[in-house]
Amino acid sequence: MQLIKAKDYHDLCHKAAELILRKVKGQKKLTLGLATGGTPQGVYRILVEEARQNGTTYQHVTTFNLDEYVGLPPDHPQSYHTYMNKKLFDFIDIPPQNVHIPDGMAENLEEECRRYEQMIDQSGGIDLQLLGIGINGHIGFNEPGTSFHSFTHVVKLEESTRIANSRFFSSLEEVPAFAVTMGIASIMKSKEILLLAVGKRKAEVLQRLIYGEVTEELPASVLKMHQHVTIIADEEALSSLSVRC
Repeated sequence: MQLIKAKDYHDLCHKAAELILRKVKGQKKLTLGLATGGTPQGVYRILVEEARQNGTTYQHVTTFNLDEYVGLPPDHPQSYHTYMNKKLFDFIDIPPQNVHIPDGMAENLEEECRRYEQMIDQSGGIDLQLLGIGINGHIGFNEPGTSFHSFTHVVKLEESTRIANSRFFSSLEEVPAFAVTMGIASIMKSKEILLLAVGKRKAEVLQRLIYGEVTEELPASVLKMHQHVTIIADEEALSSLSVRC
């Protein structure tokens, strides 16, 4: 596990974008696992601006998003389909057929989970998976207690996760209670993982990740068992690392 220190959010986004761009420019075929939420937004802004300035192509790139809310149609303002289009896909030349996001409106969600997992495998697997980390240690929408052996599945969101995400909605009541998410085993199949941690609110959970035990009660702790993980964290997120668990 490699830890890269960033001065602040701006610096973190540039470091993360540089790592992703090395993959985009250096591989003839690339499959990226992408995340949503507040943390990756700055990374996507840099990728969009870099493509505008330099004409970087994404024709050879395939993407799989970590998750999507259950019950939100793709064109809903707070769906992750909309998020990804507005933050990235509308501004780069990635072929639409290469973009994959779980269908939270599927009539048979269990079948949708199986289909999504199969598509990841058929693509040859994810080369680089981008992750954030929740204050409760979730990765994707895999909440504490999720089995390390889980593949793409439907999850009931914890109240702390819904509260954290309510800033994107008009009220907490509008935040869906369920989501489709890649499982922990799905994430761990990725060849390389890039985890981003920003701000004081992530300091405690990052401390637990770095110094604590591997446990399903802290889903992100499973990353210690992966051979190629890079963590980029800003100074505030790293502020508790001198206090060991």
